[in-house]
Amino acid sequence: MLRKGALVLVAMLFAGCGTLQQPLSPPVDEPIEIIVEEPPVVEAQPLPEPEVPEPPLPLPSVSIILTNSQPAYADVARQLTQHFDNYEIYDLSKDDRPPVTILRVINDSNPGAVIAIGLRAARSSVAMSDHPVVFSQVFNYEHHELLQKNSRGVAALPPIDAQIAAWKEVDPSVKRIGLIIGEGHEELVAAAELAAQRHDIDLVVQIARSDQETLYFFRRMIRDVDGLWLLPDNRILSSRVLQQMLAEAKQRRFPVSVPSESMLSLGAMISMTTQASDIAETIADVVRKIAAGNIEGVSPITQLSAITVKTKGDKQVVSR
Repeated sequence: MLRKGALVLVAMLFAGCGTLQQPLSPPVDEPIEIIVEEPPVVEAQPLPEPEVPEPPLPLPSVSIILTNSQPAYADVARQLTQHFDNYEIYDLSKDDRPPVTILRVINDSNPGAVIAIGLRAARSSVAMSDHPVVFSQVFNYEHHELLQKNSRGVAALPPIDAQIAAWKEVDPSVKRIGLIIGEGHEELVAAAELAAQRHDIDLVVQIARSDQETLYFFRRMIRDVDGLWLLPDNRILSSRVLQQMLAEAKQRRFPVSVPSESMLSLGAMISMTTQASDIAETIADVVRKIAAGNIEGVSPITQLSAITVKTKGDKQVVSR
């Protein structure tokens, strides 16, 4: 009985060993759930409408008055006809009608503006016109009280800084320039001094009250400066004194800058002049602003932007 029980126990042990020796089943990985998020829906924004600039206001009809038919005035009038569709041109040098008659005709025709070129035209227009006046080619406008409530002007000179830069380009060695000018041009003198500083030039300014005083200052300056800068101030520059100064400058080989190309043959070294096309374009811009109905917002004197520079021998150095 004991033997049978032992055999049963041995059989059970072997059976247990067999169970323990069976290979273990490899672990089964749980499947990974991948969640793909849908991208957010972005509504397409409409593109902004491109800004279309407003077309410039059409230019009004104008009356153009010339002091005379010299090229400096006639060239500007010719350029103005390319900007205005409706215009009438009047020449004060003709003997058939005096200024008062011409201005009476202009007032009756009711133009949008009167464009006066030269001093006589400017003085007559400012005094008698019933319509806004834009004047040009007048250097001493303050002396003649041309800036009134209903009048605006265009500068008679090329940009001051451009004149100094042009002189420096023609003669890089220039260090000291003399300027003789009449009274009443404080703003111009201040602008000239700033421009000279920017170009490392010492500007020596003398205020003259007559042509004889201009000649006196010239003869003193000629020993102390590298050149003389003349501006179109006819109050202190008579034809006689101008010719005398340029003759002496030529004899001494002293550089003089002048505001007219015609003076080069008299002994000047360099001319710095305006351009008729630039004057006309600037006038047209001023007229357009006035036509918009806000003459108070228009600068009393609008500056030009172009310059033509020539030296002896008709050599053009700069034109911009």
